[in-house]
Amino acid sequence: MRLETLSLNGFKSFAQKTILEFKSPIVSIVGPNGSGKSNIVESIRFVLGEQSMKSMRGKGGADLIFKGSKKLSQGTRASVTMHLNNADKIFKLTNDAGEEVNLNYDTISISREVYSDGLNKYILNGTEVRLRDIHNLLASVNIGSSGHHIISQGEADRILNANAKERKEMVEDALGLKVYQYRIKESEKKLLRTNENMKEVLMLRRENAPHLNFLRKQVEKFEKTKELQAELLGLYLEYLKRESIYLEREKVSLALERNKLEKELKETTEKISKIEYGDSEQGNKKIDELRAIEQKLNALRSAKSEIERKLGRIEGMLESKQNRATISGRCPLCGSEIKEINKDQIEKRAHDEKEIAELKDSQNSALLEKTQIEHEEKEVGQAVEKLKQEINKEMEMMRDLEREKFTFKVKHQELSGSLDLIIIKESSLKNRRESFENEIKEGNALLGAEILSYHNFEVSGMEENDFQEERKKKIERIKIKLEDTGLGNGAELMKEYKEMEERDNFLAKELEDLEKSILSLQKLIAELKEKIDFEFKEGVKKINVEFQEFFSLMFGGGHGSLSIVVESRKRRVNGREDDEELDDAEEPGEEKNIVFEKGIEINVSLPHKKVKELHAFSGGERSLTSIALLFAMSQVNPPPFLVLDETDAALDEANSRKYGDMLEKLSHHSQLIVVTHNRETMSRAGVLYGVTIGSDEASKLLSIKFDEATAIAK
Repeated sequence: MRLETLSLNGFKSFAQKTILEFKSPIVSIVGPNGSGKSNIVESIRFVLGEQSMKSMRGKGGADLIFKGSKKLSQGTRASVTMHLNNADKIFKLTNDAGEEVNLNYDTISISREVYSDGLNKYILNGTEVRLRDIHNLLASVNIGSSGHHIISQGEADRILNANAKERKEMVEDALGLKVYQYRIKESEKKLLRTNENMKEVLMLRRENAPHLNFLRKQVEKFEKTKELQAELLGLYLEYLKRESIYLEREKVSLALERNKLEKELKETTEKISKIEYGDSEQGNKKIDELRAIEQKLNALRSAKSEIERKLGRIEGMLESKQNRATISGRCPLCGSEIKEINKDQIEKRAHDEKEIAELKDSQNSALLEKTQIEHEEKEVGQAVEKLKQEINKEMEMMRDLEREKFTFKVKHQELSGSLDLIIIKESSLKNRRESFENEIKEGNALLGAEILSYHNFEVSGMEENDFQEERKKKIERIKIKLEDTGLGNGAELMKEYKEMEERDNFLAKELEDLEKSILSLQKLIAELKEKIDFEFKEGVKKINVEFQEFFSLMFGGGHGSLSIVVESRKRRVNGREDDEELDDAEEPGEEKNIVFEKGIEINVSLPHKKVKELHAFSGGERSLTSIALLFAMSQVNPPPFLVLDETDAALDEANSRKYGDMLEKLSHHSQLIVVTHNRETMSRAGVLYGVTIGSDEASKLLSIKFDEATAIAK
């Protein structure tokens, strides 16, 4: 496994996306102070989940985002992504259930994003995850949360300043024991949850016990009612069977009777309707015909009267014209007037004769028309008389039909009464059917589904209804006795008892499983602690071998080693760790126990000097000691990469060469990312990156040669 690339975008001074590739065992990063080279180290801390803003020289998440410049706008987020080669599939991760997460990828990408509101996101191969998941993943490849794989200027001697317990944690981290500690924490959490679950199960069993005991007594009581139930069932089966036969027979009988009555009633109704609307319709037609003929007769008489009046007028006019013509013939006058008078009388007579002729023609026409009307009047009058005779005859027939209709109506009334009686019987049968169905429901409530077996019950012959009534009374008496027990048919009771018993058995099994789980977890925790203890002791031995070698190399002799010490601490019974203020804060009578915790002490002695206390070492000596120790720790269980941020700043030329030799030795096991100003350190790097500040006030990354690196570093 190795580090492939590191990508920064908007992180601190790196406004634009910047990618570093790590193709050499030793990669050196150089640049003048203030160029942003240390921001690269902090970006590694950031992406690996560092929570201390102080270690990244900030107060909050917003301090990690590019602040902007005259030429570049302020960023809204910062992100760092690290790509790690996983061809050998050594990365491991388990979920909260202890199941392995599929990490079958050739490359593992870890990203962290921070936004201006301080929100952080952690992303593993494109999927958002928790910080805890990142820590667990990194612990599987010996990249712990203590940061032993990142050694920065000013904190190289952090391990020297740490107390014994903190040193122990740093050593455990370096030895790759964090993964076991995570498993212990997860197991302890599971153990805590299991204990809580056990308490809940015990509480549930205690809560259920009274009701279960009550149900058990009820079941015992119910056993004594089975004889009554058996008797009741026998009565019920025969009663219900006979009742079902009776109901079905009556239903069929009433249906047949109803159909017969409805058919006769329909026929009678049709006959009455025929009498009322059939023959009367024919009579109405003839009456309508008589009215029409009488109207015609009246019209003829009116026409006849009109013609008679017309003849009277013609005869009067004709008589007047004839009288005038007679007088004119008797008197002309004499003399010269005679000629004129004769001439006028020649002309008047001709005119009068013409008018008389016309009047006689009109008279003849009117007489002819009168004759025709009188003839038609006679015929129509005869038709009227004939229709009147026919209507009188039919009226006689209608009287006979009325008598017949009355007979049918009487029959209709009798049929309707019979049908009403059938309806009453059907209603009574319906009520009896409902009573029958209610009996089935009550029987089911008392005896269960077995009551429905009445369908298959065999009865012999018919019997009087009184027997059914007597059977019903016996059923009611037994039902009262059973109801007095308050147990019903027992089916619900038995069902509830069975469910409660199964529930109790399930809870008992749960308790058994939880107890096994607790024992298993306790055993696992003990085994893990034993493993940590063993590997810690063995690891310290291995570190001491390396520490002695590096210490001797750095100081030209001397002695350096780690020793395991045991410290006693007070701890309250409730599990909270005691501290210096405990005595003032403790409650009266509160019990405390003493626990023993291991720690690490550093034992050193310089060659040709009597100084053996670290606090008496000079700054340079402390720096060399811490470097020797950290390098030794990294050799026992090498992390995939080491970041060294100006840890060589205090070294002289001779020690720089020794430091460079150590780098090359370390690079056989871990990739080295070295931030330096030291020419000797630069000379050991296969790839050199230069960091400068551009005109836009943002950090730029350049791939440079050794000579350029020396110039940039100054």
